[in-house]
Amino acid sequence: MNAQGPSPDLDTGRQVLATEAAALSALADSLDDRFAEAVRLLAATTGRVVVSGMGKSGHVGRKIAATLASTGTPALFVHPAEASHGDLGMVVPGDSVLALSNSGETTELSDIVTHTRRYGLPLVGITSRPESTLGRMADVALILPDCPEACPMGLAPTTSTTLMLALGDALAVALLSRRGFTAADFRAFHPGGRLGAQLSRVADLMHGEDALPLAAPDTPMSEAILRITAKSFGCLGIVEDGRLVGIITDGDLRRALDQGGTPLLSRRAAEVMTRSPRRVRPDTLAAEALRLMNTGKITSLFVVDAADRPVGILHVHDLLRAGVA
Repeated sequence: MNAQGPSPDLDTGRQVLATEAAALSALADSLDDRFAEAVRLLAATTGRVVVSGMGKSGHVGRKIAATLASTGTPALFVHPAEASHGDLGMVVPGDSVLALSNSGETTELSDIVTHTRRYGLPLVGITSRPESTLGRMADVALILPDCPEACPMGLAPTTSTTLMLALGDALAVALLSRRGFTAADFRAFHPGGRLGAQLSRVADLMHGEDALPLAAPDTPMSEAILRITAKSFGCLGIVEDGRLVGIITDGDLRRALDQGGTPLLSRRAAEVMTRSPRRVRPDTLAAEALRLMNTGKITSLFVVDAADRPVGILHVHDLLRAGVA
């Protein structure tokens, strides 16, 4: 706020957001069995979901196609004008079409709509006018609620494109849930960047059994310290009958020195170790492993199998290098 009062630009921005938020609420309230039928049709597609739209609807359609493809529903965007000049050959039996047009009368969509009727391809339309050509021709017409555009003239596609985008997200997530799409599946489609790193598994990043710093409970601390130093993880896993039963860290060594009494080098590993250390399984998400490290203020985690046998070790530096942290 300035000395002259609230900025008119700020008022305009808030009004736009309020208008679109109200429209999204109306859209949620308007969903009915037609939405469920659209999800069923798209889920039954054996080929690809072909998304098409012109102008601003086309830009929204590209994003919807990308979201569908990245969440387990094969999809692509076909420009309706290009479809009329040969790209209809990309729309083949087994495909379904998701067509976007606020008015439902977009001229450039006519050929792709006719194509679906000629070859019996499922057609889902998103439009604000149920009586429009698209609304009547579609197997399932998802009707946007009658809400004002957010621009003061009521002309620029703003609210309507927001509703289309949100409805596309709703379809994608409903299809994701119906398919049982998992985080592992998501990672397979997002191997690059920070998102791919966050979805990595511990098994992808851990050091294997050859790198494990391990010792038995009766190991003399003089030898235990040498093993900690040799492996450079700042810790030593204590195993009994093959199972991880404890850990010795730099902190354990400092605490043991502070205790006095029997000299540290005269003790056994079992006398110094911390029992029941934090551990993870190989299929744990790397992001979850990082959370455990941050919560416990530790830098290394042993990786164990179902029988609690150590099979690897993960250091926070491994997560940093992978871009998880």
